[in-house]
Amino acid sequence: MPDCLALIAHDTKKNDMVALATNYQHVLSRYHLIATENTGQLIATVTGLSVERLAPGSQGGELQIAARVVSGDVTGVIFLLDPVSVNPNEPDIRALLRVCTLHNVLLATNMITAQLAIEAVAKRRDAYLIFNPVAGQGNPDRDLALIRQILVPQVNLHTIFTEADVDVIAQAKGAIATIQANQTTAEPGFIIASGGDGTVSAIAGATMETGIPLGVIPRGTANAFAVAMGIPTDLQQACEAIAAGHTRVVDAAYCNKIPMILLAGMGFEAEVVENANRELKNQLGALAYLLSGAQQFFTQESFQVQIEIDGQTIDDVAVAVTVANAAPPTSVMAQGFGDVIPNDGLLEVTIAVPQTRLQGMNMMASLFTSALVKSQFEREDIVCLRTKRLKVKTDPPQKLVVDGELWDANPIEFECVPGGLTIFSPLMQQ
Repeated sequence: MPDCLALIAHDTKKNDMVALATNYQHVLSRYHLIATENTGQLIATVTGLSVERLAPGSQGGELQIAARVVSGDVTGVIFLLDPVSVNPNEPDIRALLRVCTLHNVLLATNMITAQLAIEAVAKRRDAYLIFNPVAGQGNPDRDLALIRQILVPQVNLHTIFTEADVDVIAQAKGAIATIQANQTTAEPGFIIASGGDGTVSAIAGATMETGIPLGVIPRGTANAFAVAMGIPTDLQQACEAIAAGHTRVVDAAYCNKIPMILLAGMGFEAEVVENANRELKNQLGALAYLLSGAQQFFTQESFQVQIEIDGQTIDDVAVAVTVANAAPPTSVMAQGFGDVIPNDGLLEVTIAVPQTRLQGMNMMASLFTSALVKSQFEREDIVCLRTKRLKVKTDPPQKLVVDGELWDANPIEFECVPGGLTIFSPLMQQ
């Protein structure tokens, strides 16, 4: 649910409340509004704002608002009261005053404090947190509480929960559309993805080429994107990096028009991902990929590969082809150059062509060492290329994995999008 703002007014102040809502309609439209029945009806009729109407003030509507404050749903309360009212049917401020004080929730009681509160909010950026509650093995309620504790003082945080039957890309595009519609300041709103690599990749793909910054709070098994970009995998540090507000521009890519922020693999890489099932990842975490890789090494069959690049065609027999926009060191098959540069405007292509299993073992060791020392090892059984675009065809067709998701495609076309993604990042990564 988006952050919630509660509105309530004594009878003599209802016109003031309507005037306030009219003047600040563009700000209030960002919030889920709740109000006592008559106040809510007036605001909705005059401004067209969507307002959830509770019981009338004469029947305890202010107590319903107080209960929502206690439950943590309300970010602020505007109660325009008449200090000389003696009408016993008017709502009483005492319950709201007590719970707002106890729970540190904003409470404005006259026009000037209400205006100051709304104007202060208007100067803050809107952040749309897309939160996957089933990611990782931590406590999602505790994780979300920590995220809110760090970010709510800095931004207007709107939380969107992923759901099994709802497309997370559609959720991200909906948030992006809202940001673009409300973009009236020099500092636009931004998106935050919190979950595993699948969630992060899907949301990042939606933000590609929009210029809207993306914050990442990793809570998955491998957290490959965060590691590749130098984003802290510690929850608190990741939140603090977003709160600090430093951004950097990195490349993105398309694979057969599918957004790709990390890498695609044919052959070995795809088989490893397919074999590292959810149960294995739940038991072993990131070690599941290493175990799957060790098993796949002894069963991987070679295949014919044809690569079209810069008007030339390369034909070879390979066990793996990896095309990387960005990759952590643990993505061994992407480490032909020893380091995948995320902002050079090029894709790194690694083609593994060992002749024997022993040669393959030595090749894997070299790639692993290359990742550790961030330097390329020259080997005849590793072909390394850098290019903006390429086309790959395999025979027989191989499984394809793009940012951890399996696809069927042959041939496959890749294109780098230089500067296609803006991300929040620690200052040391700028």
